[in-house]
Amino acid sequence: MIPQKSPLYFTLKQGRISGLLKSTTMQQAKFSLAPPLVEFLNSYKLFGFKDKSAMVQAALQRMKEEYTLRQLQQSANLYAELYEQDAELQEVTESAITGWPE
Repeated sequence: MIPQKSPLYFTLKQGRISGLLKSTTMQQAKFSLAPPLVEFLNSYKLFGFKDKSAMVQAALQRMKEEYTLRQLQQSANLYAELYEQDAELQEVTESAITGWPE
């Protein structure tokens, strides 16, 4: 276990972050970081964050959104591939849109 006074020990304290996650009460999380990441995190003010917790929250939120987008893109690509291979589905789709305005 990393001592609490170590720079590798970081705690997200319970609190509120308005705007980022709809002012939800935050839970505590403990984790270890490599020294270069600790140094980067310590520069949170340079990036416009009010504290380290806000910086970590923003980074994790962005990562979550990027992952979700990647999943949606993979799903859309799979559906497009299936559509391209299914002539009957293409016919049904074309017949359904016949008569609709362009």
